Amino acid sequence: MAMLTIINAVKNLHFPPTLYVEIVLRSSHYAAAYVVRLDKVLADDAPFDICSCQFALHYSWSTEARARRALANVSALLRPGGTFIGTMPDANVIIKKLREAEGLVFGNSVYWIRFDEEFSEKKFKSSSPFGIQYKFHLEDAVDCPEWIVPFHVFKSLVEEYDMELVFVKNSHEFVHEYMKKPEYVELMRRLGALGDGNQDQSTLSQDEWEVAYLYLAFVLRKRGQPDQAQVNGRRDKGKMHISKEDIMYVSND
Repeated sequence: MAMLTIINAVKNLHFPPTLYVEIVLRSSHYAAAYVVRLDKVLADDAPFDICSCQFALHYSWSTEARARRALANVSALLRPGGTFIGTMPDANVIIKKLREAEGLVFGNSVYWIRFDEEFSEKKFKSSSPFGIQYKFHLEDAVDCPEWIVPFHVFKSLVEEYDMELVFVKNSHEFVHEYMKKPEYVELMRRLGALGDGNQDQSTLSQDEWEVAYLYLAFVLRKRGQPDQAQVNGRRDKGKMHISKEDIMYVSND
């Protein structure tokens, strides 16, 4: 099942607020976003200016068909010039840590990752970039199978669906870069991510900060230019208030 929430666009973006669609996966095994054509479900509301998928897209990488369906859905829902923002595991970091480990398990006090014996040589065939599964455990949060997403394959695949890579950074690099800018420091402060004292400091422990290193952030843009008449015609929709009743649940049953 997937939950799609339509909310106001983020004010900091450089285009008029219209609609924002966020795909939040509620079950990695039966996510409709990876099976069902969502452009038909959302035909009355699409296209959107922004699609967001946070810490979930890698669950589509269990098979090529699911990965393609996920990206096809995003592309179909975005207007030309629209933006897809997301976070997912950084395959380069995970594989590097695996190869540095003595066995097939690595982690710290808050997380661990375990690969099966089929990957005992710690080598991965470039001809089989899908279905590379590992077990991920995050204390009090996650305990389930996940999948490696080789980013060079991801980049090539999104281009097949009329999108292009704008930005990709590991989470550590992302934080270090943007925390140099006062406006983002203030945003982090408002979110409560810098503690509640007089001096800004991370609320993460060293082990939790290591977990952040396992992830990357990316931005994609759909090719083409937006239809300005269509954008102007959707301005009023962008001002609506969203309630629980506006949430649409889509299943693949």
